[in-house]
Amino acid sequence: MTSSHAQSRGRRTAGSAVRSAEKETLTAAGRAGFVARGVVYVLIGVLAIQIALGGGGQSADRQGALHQVAAQPFGKVMLWALVVGFGCMALWRGSRAVLSKGPERKAASRLLDGGRAVFYASVCWGTAVFAAGGGQGSSGNAKSQDWTATVLKLSYGQVLVGAGGCLLIGIGAVLAIRAAMRKFLRQLNLGAMSHRTRQVVTGLGVGGGVARGLVFAAAGIFVLTAAVRFDANEAKGVDATLRSFTHTPAGPWLLVAVAIGLILFGVFSFASARWRRL
Repeated sequence: MTSSHAQSRGRRTAGSAVRSAEKETLTAAGRAGFVARGVVYVLIGVLAIQIALGGGGQSADRQGALHQVAAQPFGKVMLWALVVGFGCMALWRGSRAVLSKGPERKAASRLLDGGRAVFYASVCWGTAVFAAGGGQGSSGNAKSQDWTATVLKLSYGQVLVGAGGCLLIGIGAVLAIRAAMRKFLRQLNLGAMSHRTRQVVTGLGVGGGVARGLVFAAAGIFVLTAAVRFDANEAKGVDATLRSFTHTPAGPWLLVAVAIGLILFGVFSFASARWRRL
């Protein structure tokens, strides 16, 4: 009886150790993913500032950011590090969609994490292709127009493209509003921060989140315009969306403001890697 009890306790202990190791692995994966996301957003913001100031040669999107990384010493190693980081983010998001438990993990939350896992898996694959030497494909702007043209050819394609544009606008609005309302603070371990650090991280999250939401919404407006006019050329990728801000009454200064916001979001991603509850 005593031996059976000891064996049962040993199995529970072993199971607990395995679960603890799995949690630590997934936590490390999530933190690596946030670092990779931060690198790309910072570089996109820097490229956008260069465009606003008249010196932008690279596209202000993920592909342009990868070109910037590749041009650095040990660029190839850094690219593969980003591949690992995005793969880790896909793994962490996927685990949240499948493994997370609790009353707060509703179907909508799981579905959202599942969608993010698929997105980061595609980003991981695209980055791997670039790192392996296949980085001379279509630009983000061309891809956006190609996808839009393909969908427009389908039955009810105009409706589908319009719905996609509305979805992007809605996502952008939600991202900006949630950032302005500081909803992200619920996901951070505020107790581990000093008062000053908390203020800085809050500023990064608000400014960065609002700018990110604005870019999503603007891209959605162009997709919606493409649907209304039945013209795929109206759709724009991240680079063309950012460049469009220079055509507003505020001129290039609006792009500078948005670019700084994207840099702030990149730095906020680094802060998330350190203080987010994973």
